[in-house]
Amino acid sequence: MILPLFVALCVLVADQLSKYYVFQFVVENGSPYAVFNHFNIVSAFNKGVSFSMFDDAGILGRVVLIVFALAVIAFLLYWMKNEVSAFVRICLAMIVGGALGNVVDRLRMGAVYDFLDFYVQTYHWPSFNLADTFICLGAFLILVHTLFIKKKD
Repeated sequence: MILPLFVALCVLVADQLSKYYVFQFVVENGSPYAVFNHFNIVSAFNKGVSFSMFDDAGILGRVVLIVFALAVIAFLLYWMKNEVSAFVRICLAMIVGGALGNVVDRLRMGAVYDFLDFYVQTYHWPSFNLADTFICLGAFLILVHTLFIKKKD
């Protein structure tokens, strides 16, 4: 259980450091900052959930989202403790670390700081951050493990 908790801590720290340094970069260089074709660094504060849903719910919405995220984290930690697969435990740790990173943002700033902006022509994918990346990657890898690898065991 030590390694997954260390992975979660590393994800949390990487997420918070990336947000801190990118925010400083954006303050100095402006937003959006074109990195290369199809990718910008932007400065966006998301008060809601995915794609800014429920972003107008005020302080009550913020509290509900924090409590919900903490409940999900508690469930994932319980699952992690009881999971037999080391691979799945690491994937769960990635999700937990990312979720904690976004909870820290909500507690500190009242919103999640997003800065990665990918686009094609005029279509921009909603901006996201490193925490969101780890959450999606962990969930995707668990899905792949469940559908393809676990069946072979």
